[in-house]
Amino acid sequence: MPDNESRFQQLAARLKEHDYRLTPQRVALLRLIASSEGHPSAAHLYEQIKAQFPTTSLATVYKTLNLLKDLGEVLELGFSDDDNRYDGSRPDPHPHLICMRCRKILDPQVSLVDDLTQEVAEQTGFQVISHRLDFYGLCPDCQQNQ
Repeated sequence: MPDNESRFQQLAARLKEHDYRLTPQRVALLRLIASSEGHPSAAHLYEQIKAQFPTTSLATVYKTLNLLKDLGEVLELGFSDDDNRYDGSRPDPHPHLICMRCRKILDPQVSLVDDLTQEVAEQTGFQVISHRLDFYGLCPDCQQNQ
């Protein structure tokens, strides 16, 4: 996994490669995405950007996130009862552990997903383009606080 500065440079290069402007607000957002430890929502990113750029709109954050998603640089995790969350560190499909109490999202390091994807494709004839595998439960902190 690249360090924060390398990841920022990758994101910026992808936007430049497609002739998108790197406004100061967009640069700040790219830096936040590149350095995010978790899987922030657009609203969370907006709150952080707004402190530095008060005139930035939530729409600007969403537009940039959608652009990065379309370029394959951000993985969007959609939830029916919560804000979508974004993974800018690992934009490839991978499993997530989701705490049902505090909403923390973790990325377990497991290799079985690639094998499972290949097995599904072989058995069904499907060309698997993407997948999503989420495990729901209680994180260690929430278990301790029960």
